[in-house]
Amino acid sequence: MPPTETVPQSIGNPYLWTGFGVLIFILLALDLGVFHRKAHEVRAREALGWSIFWIALALLFNAALWIYTKDEKKAFEFFTAYVVEKSLSVDNLFVFLVIFSYFQVPPQYQHKVLFWGILGALGMRAIFIFGGLVLLEHLHWMIYVFGGILILTGIKLCVKSDGKVDPSKNIFLRIAKRMFPTVTEYFGSHFIVRHEGRLHLTPLLLVLIVVESTDVIFAVDSVPAVLGISKDPFIVYTSNVFAILGLRALYFFLAAIMDKFHLLKYGLGVVLAFVGVKMILGEDKDHKDVIPIEISLAVIAGVLAISMALSLMIKPKKDEPPPPPPPPPPTLNP
Repeated sequence: MPPTETVPQSIGNPYLWTGFGVLIFILLALDLGVFHRKAHEVRAREALGWSIFWIALALLFNAALWIYTKDEKKAFEFFTAYVVEKSLSVDNLFVFLVIFSYFQVPPQYQHKVLFWGILGALGMRAIFIFGGLVLLEHLHWMIYVFGGILILTGIKLCVKSDGKVDPSKNIFLRIAKRMFPTVTEYFGSHFIVRHEGRLHLTPLLLVLIVVESTDVIFAVDSVPAVLGISKDPFIVYTSNVFAILGLRALYFFLAAIMDKFHLLKYGLGVVLAFVGVKMILGEDKDHKDVIPIEISLAVIAGVLAISMALSLMIKPKKDEPPPPPPPPPPTLNP
């Protein structure tokens, strides 16, 4: 029976939590209220600039964390957790692409959907993260459950054939369509419109509902993964937030080149399985990680780099039939 892990003392204090919250609020307000106040199609060059900005901001925060805490291990934990979350988010972008194609969302409104989707994701991730930490603190055996989930998910990513996402089967979409009247056409960037004297949901709000509910599924994989890297609430949540904040810009930048990294899912599968093993092994009798965080970072970065390099070197098979076109938009209840 392995020794019970010690619950690490969090570096987060009221001042750090408050400062981080204010920083995120200011960034989101500037993003939606200033830089993207007018709906427009996000081009690749603009998306690349924003991607660089969010990554640079995360690295600056990482450096400030290192200087403030003078704790090299905490700094490595943040960076490793950020790399894992950022990598997993790339795989999630495929799902967003399918959702937007299915609902035929005009390019100029996709940013707004992702913006509000991210706000919801921040809240849901907080619930998942702090709920997971409470479970790990009071029920040590949950480490094996979370680790097992990661290993099984990693194996599934490596062995399953490409699954097709069908947004029409989303249970929350079905509930919304049954409970509320909807319209079939887009009314600009509005989520709700008054039509024939009644309030109706627009397709844009239905897209947001699908995106939000899909993020719950993403969290089942990503939250245990980051808890396998660190159990410090401040490290876990801030790394998640920075990875999520850069997701929109990354989507618009990678949307046209995602197919070039067709082997990335295998690398992500190996990463999830590795983090699951690390989580299960836990700490030794001296309360030190069996797999040090520096080794974890090297393995994760190496696996992702190799999978991306092989994707560029090995072209996908051309003899496979092309994927079917996206199904037409759903018929909505008037």
